[in-house]
Amino acid sequence: MEKESGIKISGKGLASYAMLIVAVLLLVVSVVQAYQIASIGKAENTDASSVLDTAGWTEDEKMNYEMHGIIPARVKSSSSSASSAGMVGGC
Repeated sequence: MEKESGIKISGKGLASYAMLIVAVLLLVVSVVQAYQIASIGKAENTDASSVLDTAGWTEDEKMNYEMHGIIPARVKSSSSSASSAGMVGGC
């Protein structure tokens, strides 16, 4: 009689290997995302000159800026492009 050298995995053993693989993949994804989240805070611009002066804005304009990121059309911005100078609204 010859002895088989292959490894046999029963149904229960296969399920435990599958669970181990899923757990390892979940750990890897969690570590990668934790690194990505940590790098977001470092990449933000903390330059004081990039802060908008909202002193002359109405409460409605402040709310639109805070909730939707909409800057009033009357505010002059040095970062606006020439192609969107005449555009009102839009994304």
